[in-house]
Amino acid sequence: MLLRLEGISRSVGTRLLFRDVDLTLNRGDRVGLVGPNGAGKTTLLRIAAGIDPPDSGRRVAPRDVRIAMLNQEIDPGRTTSVRDEVSSALSHLTDLEDEMRKLEAEMEGLGRQGRDVPNDVAEHYDRARVAFEFGGGFEREARVERVLAGLGFHGEAPGRPLNTFSGGWLMRVELAKLLLSAPDVLLLDEPTNHLDLPSIEWFEGTLGEFGGAVIMISHDRAFLRRHVDRVAELEAARFTLYTGNYDRFLELKVERREQLEAQKRNQDRQIAEQERFIERFRSKASKARQVQSRIKALKKLERIELAPRSGARIRLKLPPADRAGGSILRLEDIHKSYGEKKVYEGIDFFVRRGDRIALAGPNGAGKSTLLRIAAGNLDFDAGNRELGHNVKVAFYAQHQLDGLNASNTVLEELATAATTDDVPRLRGHLGAFLFSGDDVKKRVQVLSGGEKARLALAKLLLRPVNFLVLDEPTNHLDVMACEVLEDALRGYQGAMLFISHDREFINALATRVVEVVDGRLTDYLGNYDDYRRRVDSAQSPGSSLPQAAPAAATAKHERVAARAQARDQTRRLERVRKRLSTLELEIAAMEEKLEQLGWRLGDPEVYRDGERVRALEAERDTLRGRIAAAYRDWEAAAAEQGELEAEA
Repeated sequence: MLLRLEGISRSVGTRLLFRDVDLTLNRGDRVGLVGPNGAGKTTLLRIAAGIDPPDSGRRVAPRDVRIAMLNQEIDPGRTTSVRDEVSSALSHLTDLEDEMRKLEAEMEGLGRQGRDVPNDVAEHYDRARVAFEFGGGFEREARVERVLAGLGFHGEAPGRPLNTFSGGWLMRVELAKLLLSAPDVLLLDEPTNHLDLPSIEWFEGTLGEFGGAVIMISHDRAFLRRHVDRVAELEAARFTLYTGNYDRFLELKVERREQLEAQKRNQDRQIAEQERFIERFRSKASKARQVQSRIKALKKLERIELAPRSGARIRLKLPPADRAGGSILRLEDIHKSYGEKKVYEGIDFFVRRGDRIALAGPNGAGKSTLLRIAAGNLDFDAGNRELGHNVKVAFYAQHQLDGLNASNTVLEELATAATTDDVPRLRGHLGAFLFSGDDVKKRVQVLSGGEKARLALAKLLLRPVNFLVLDEPTNHLDVMACEVLEDALRGYQGAMLFISHDREFINALATRVVEVVDGRLTDYLGNYDDYRRRVDSAQSPGSSLPQAAPAAATAKHERVAARAQARDQTRRLERVRKRLSTLELEIAAMEEKLEQLGWRLGDPEVYRDGERVRALEAERDTLRGRIAAAYRDWEAAAAEQGELEAEA
C-alpha cells in the first residue's frame, strides 16, 4: 500500500464538497478523478498530497513513500534557467556526489599517510556510490536533457531564464521536475493542459513506463482512455469508485443511475404508504403504537438521494447562419515576422465551405499566428487575405476570458452579445452550456476558469456565423462540457478552423489536419488518427507512402478537398441511417418486453406477491425511461438525416 484515504470529508464554508471518500493506492494503480468543475477534485488531490488537511477522516501513507503533486502555482519572476530549475529535482543526487567526493578525498588522504581506510568510511562510501548509481546519477544530465526535449524545450530554450516564458511553459518546467523526481505516487492535475500534441504523446510514453501509482485529473478523454484502470467520480458531494477503464466507467455510471432510480421509486412508494398510514390512524388510540413505530422507522430510514441528471444530455443547437459561398477563405503568399523571427515566408492556405480544419504541430511553430491571420485578428507583413461571399467569422481565443466583465452576472454578460430578439432564449442558451437555475445569477468574478470558458463560448456561439475560428476551445472545460460542445459542433453546418490538444475533439470534428512546422504547412485529409497514421507510415523505414504536399490554394487541392467533403457527408449520412435502423430495432425490442411485463403483472399469482409486483413495476418504469430516451435519440437522428439529405 502506497497511500490510503479513509472517510475523508471536506467543506468550503457551508458547502459540502465531498464526504466519506475511501481510496487505496497500490503500486501500478492508475486512477482517473472526474467530475464537474467545482466538485472538489483539486481539493481532494491536495489532501491526498498532504498539502491540505481534511475536515474529517484520515490520510495514511508509509513514511518512506514519496508522494508528489504537479504544482499549479509558479513564480513567473524567477531568473533561474530552465535547465537549472529542472535539475533541482535531482538535487539529492548532487548531494550524494558531494558526499562521495568528500569521502574520496578523505580516503585518498589516509592513503598518502600510509594508513588503512576504516571499515565504516569504506562502507559509507559504498552505500553512497550504490545509491548514486541506482538513482541514475551517472546519467542525470542526459535524463534532464531528454525530459526537456520531450516537453518541447529545444535549442537555446533550456538555458533561458524562467521569467522569459509564459505560464504554459512554466507548467512544463514543473512537470519536468515531477517526472525526474520519480516519486512513488504521482498526483496530476490537468497535466496535458499546456502541452502540444507531440509533447502529449511523449508524456504518455513516459507515464506508461512509470512504475508507481497515479491519480490524474484530466478532461482529455483520449488520455483517460489510455491510462486509467479505475475511475473515481466526484458528483453532488458523493465519491464513487468504478473499476475498469474510462469507457467501462461510462457504461457502469448509466447502469448505476438506472438502478438507483428504480430503488428510489420503490422507496418513495413505501414512504408514501407509511405516511398515508400515519396520517390515517394518527388520531386512533388503538393504532398509536403502530403509528409511533412507523414514525421512528421513517426517521431512521436512509433515504436515497440522486444527483441531478447529467447536463451532458443537453443538446446545444447552434443558430443557423446564412449560406456562404464555396470558398470561405483564401490566403496567398502570406509573410509574417515578429522582429527578427520569420514565422511565414510566402505560405498559401484555403478553406472551403464545410471544411473542418485542425491545425497541428509543436508550440511556437506558428499555429496561433495562422489562426489569428485567418480570423482577421492579426496583421501580416505581405500577401493577400480574401474572405468568400457572405462569410461571417467568429473568433474564440483564450484571452477572451480576461475580457469578461467581472461585475456582471452570467446572464448579464451573455446579454451584452445579444439582440432584442435573442433575449427570450438567453436562459435556455446558458442551460445548454451547463449554467442552470441560480448559476445564471453568479458574478463573473467568482467563476472558475472552466465556467469562464463556457461563458465566453456561450457568447461567441449565440449569434449565427458560418465560419468558426477556435483557439483551444476545450481548455479549462471538464469532460461533460467538452462533450456538450463537441456534440453541438458536430451538427454545425459552417466551416471551422481550430487548434486543440484534445485528440477526441479533433477526431470527432476534423475533416482535414494541417501540420505547421518550421513555417511550412502540410495538408492531410481526415481526422487526427488518419493524420498520425500517415505521418507514422511516412517516417517508418521502407515506407512507400509519399509525404503530403504543402497546403496551397490550387485547383487540384480544391478538387481533392471537395471530393473529401462529399465523401465525409456520405459517410455521415450512412452512419445516421445505420443509427436510425439500430434505434428502431432497439425500440421495438423494448416495447415488446414492456408488453410482456404488462401481461406478467396481470397474472393473479404474481399480483398476490407484493415484492414481485414492485420489482416488475420498477423494471417497467426503467424500461419506459429507456424507450423515451431512445425515441428522443431517434428524433435527433431523423432530423440530422433530413439535413444531410437536403444538402446532398
